[in-house]
Amino acid sequence: MKPIIPIFFTIDAGYAPYLSVAIASLIENASKDYNYHIHVVYESITEDAINKLKTLETDYAKIIFTEMANSLESITNRKENLLRTDIFTLTIYFRIFIPSMFPEYDKAIYIDSDTCIPGDISELYNIDLKDNLFGGCTDISCQDNEILCEYFRLNAGVNIKEYINSGVLLMNMKKLREVDFENHFLYLLNKYHFDNVCPDQDYINAMAYGKILHLSNEWDAMPTNGALVFDNPKIIHYNLFFKPWHYDNIDYEEYFWKYANKSLFKEDILKEKENFTKEMQEEDERMLQNLVNRAREIMHNEVTFKTVFEKKLERRI
Repeated sequence: MKPIIPIFFTIDAGYAPYLSVAIASLIENASKDYNYHIHVVYESITEDAINKLKTLETDYAKIIFTEMANSLESITNRKENLLRTDIFTLTIYFRIFIPSMFPEYDKAIYIDSDTCIPGDISELYNIDLKDNLFGGCTDISCQDNEILCEYFRLNAGVNIKEYINSGVLLMNMKKLREVDFENHFLYLLNKYHFDNVCPDQDYINAMAYGKILHLSNEWDAMPTNGALVFDNPKIIHYNLFFKPWHYDNIDYEEYFWKYANKSLFKEDILKEKENFTKEMQEEDERMLQNLVNRAREIMHNEVTFKTVFEKKLERRI
């Protein structure tokens, strides 16, 4: 019996075409010495999209679909976990709840859907986490923005070189359950309602600081306009607005199109690129500027992760 490696993705209906690229590349490049349980947890998805994604299954890779609302029901229905929901919903924080939703796994991988995986995913899974809660890569997508770097330092209390991107996570599921990470997160969220621009990512960095294993950035290689390009990336994460299905000349775009051109969603992907207008590009630019402006405001708040933890009003985890 081959060992099972569990891998989690989350999507809504619109992201199914890009998820097909992530899954196809993962399966093609993964070691055949393992079986893979690829969990796709969705907010909404069509039956047609499910059927197309299921065609990617092999004798060693099973794709399992779970509706997110059903998965979160046991969490949101618990009286002690009632949330103020005027700004964010629990679905934004989905990866934080994976350990309790899937107690059959002691270790797992979470990957965002805007990815391509040319490396052998079993190598990531087999990295020894020791007593760390997460393994992750430095978020290199923001390192050239002084305001965001300062925001991470003053808000999360984490230097940019230690601040990880939560789009690729190696998760110590057993340890996360032991330390009750989920309920400590809910406690902090309910009590402080921290302002942040990277909701789950800021919480993970702030709470798990000192208990994160930093991985080679080949496992979360992001387009940086050529500033830092890896020769042999193992996971490519088209983070923020660096989407090859919107723009030309994106770092690592050849990896994406290798699988997109073979996907049953190829026509949808090409149509999306063709219909991406100048106005949409300008909207991307406005959204990025809004994010930076919001970060500038938040980092001067009196109540931040940094102030709460440094004043010992609360513990991290």
